[in-house]
Amino acid sequence: MNEETKLEQEQIQEPVAQPVEEVKHTPVIENASADNATFDWDAFESDNEGEVDLQATKEAYENSLSHIADGEVIEGTVVAKNKREVVVNIGYKSEAVINAAEFKYCEDTLQIGDKVEVFVESTEDKKGQLALSHKRARSLRSWDRVNEAFEKDEIVKGYVKCRTKGGMIVDVFGIEAFLPGSQIEVKPIRDYDAYVNKTLDLKIVKINNEFRNVVVSHKALEEAMLEAQKAELIGKLEKGQVVEGVVKNITSYGVFVDLGGVDGLVHITDLSWGRVNHPEEVVSLDEKIKVVILDFDEVKKRIALGIKQLYPHPWDALDPNLKVGDKVKGKVVVIADYGAFVEIQPGVEGLIHVSEMSWSLHLRSAQDFFKVGDEVEAVVLTLDREERKISLGVKQLKEDPWQSIAEKYPIGSKHTATVRNITNFGVFVELDEGVEGLIHISDLSWTKKIKHPSEIVNIGEPIEVIVLDIEPNIRRLSLGHKQLEPSPWEEYESVYTQGSVHDGTVVSASDKGATVALENGIEGFVVAKGMTKQDGTTIKEGETLPFKVLEFNKNSRKLILSHTRTFEEPKKEEVKVRNSEEASTAKVMKKNNAANEVTTLGDISDLAALKSEMEAAEK
Repeated sequence: MNEETKLEQEQIQEPVAQPVEEVKHTPVIENASADNATFDWDAFESDNEGEVDLQATKEAYENSLSHIADGEVIEGTVVAKNKREVVVNIGYKSEAVINAAEFKYCEDTLQIGDKVEVFVESTEDKKGQLALSHKRARSLRSWDRVNEAFEKDEIVKGYVKCRTKGGMIVDVFGIEAFLPGSQIEVKPIRDYDAYVNKTLDLKIVKINNEFRNVVVSHKALEEAMLEAQKAELIGKLEKGQVVEGVVKNITSYGVFVDLGGVDGLVHITDLSWGRVNHPEEVVSLDEKIKVVILDFDEVKKRIALGIKQLYPHPWDALDPNLKVGDKVKGKVVVIADYGAFVEIQPGVEGLIHVSEMSWSLHLRSAQDFFKVGDEVEAVVLTLDREERKISLGVKQLKEDPWQSIAEKYPIGSKHTATVRNITNFGVFVELDEGVEGLIHISDLSWTKKIKHPSEIVNIGEPIEVIVLDIEPNIRRLSLGHKQLEPSPWEEYESVYTQGSVHDGTVVSASDKGATVALENGIEGFVVAKGMTKQDGTTIKEGETLPFKVLEFNKNSRKLILSHTRTFEEPKKEEVKVRNSEEASTAKVMKKNNAANEVTTLGDISDLAALKSEMEAAEK
């Protein structure tokens, strides 16, 4: 024990031990201060009566003390305390000094005279002093107390020692228990440190005997109290009742309102008759508001509240003279891919579908036409007051372009259009807003063999067109591109005569044949048997070779070519020519013979006539 502790202990008034029975003491020798030489020490030491009295006094003192043993847990009394130490008396020879840290959990409530349990570490340590521990005593008894409190569902006191991950460490009966952050309060906790070094009323909710873990809750006590308040308050509620509350929490889907011990929810759809993007636009935290009770569940303790129900429905105030075809003005409040919602008056919204935004058949997103906050004018297309629905349109503010299509786009007129869509069979182009036409794949080029329109056009590009046909009733417009120039096949008929040879470049080649590009942009087709070159190989894509015309048809725009025919043996050609000449000679001879035969017969007829005349004259 240090000097400072000794000085403080000396200031503590020690209680006077009361003897169990009166003890006879050895008589005091008078004139003890006189000359010691006259005192008979031998006689004194041989005095048996004095020895008996001393022994009796010792026994009486021993009997007046508590009988304790090391390792025992007993109860003591606090006789003094300061910030560092607590002095405890257990009725033994001396009092024990215990570190004040062992009483940290109850330092605010510990008073002189309080009974505390202590563990006897030693009745007499090396310094001859009594050594006690309050912490060990609590530890030995605490587990039994914890289990007893858990079984009896008792409320216990817990001292919050420190903050830890996910919650707090609490001292309960000397055992470190865990208080989860979610079990501290019913409402969300913003400052955990505010609970450190405080004593809370707790309920033991879970015990793990194997690992000696204890979980406690302060929230469970509050919930039990709130449940009782809820049951009492809900029993007094009625549908349609208007009450006042305080905004307790705001979420993306609604507002929680404290009605005085019980919470109710105002869903975002019940905040206002108008459109609300977030509840913070209508209310703020801790604001006092009036709400109407829409519904409640006594079993689940749920209360549905409303604010907009305090005011009349805006559809009831809609102009009774409003009808289909009327023009209205409003502000765009929401935009979706399929359309835009326009608020024509607070709480009354109409939908402009994307198809009603433009006469164009090429549908786009509503974001291409409007943005939130735009002031727009529209025409009422449908109006259902019972269902409280209204649909609007803005394209109706403009004239339908198909009403005057024949005057604006007559047959044979030329225009510049924009490519909007490409299909296998043709290209859809837009001449004006709401006016689209089709260029068939066969009307794209006079000379090129087009497999897909994407080979020559791209979406968004301009293209020159000519109107071929108009069908206003079904909104159909037939267009052409190649018709902008005269057909070159009339001119090519005299150039690509049968048997003529021309140089061409192989554009594509396959087993079935090859496509060859000739001069003037015309293309011809080479059949498979005409693809063999003189060295026995087959022509390939990209090669430039001579080709002979086998067939030319301007009506079907067909040009058949052959490379093989350009190098075949001349004998074959000579034989063909000779055979042709012989055939011609035979034909001429046959004709002459026929003529001869006719003359001979005529002569025979004349002779017969002459013979008849002569016979008649003779008669």
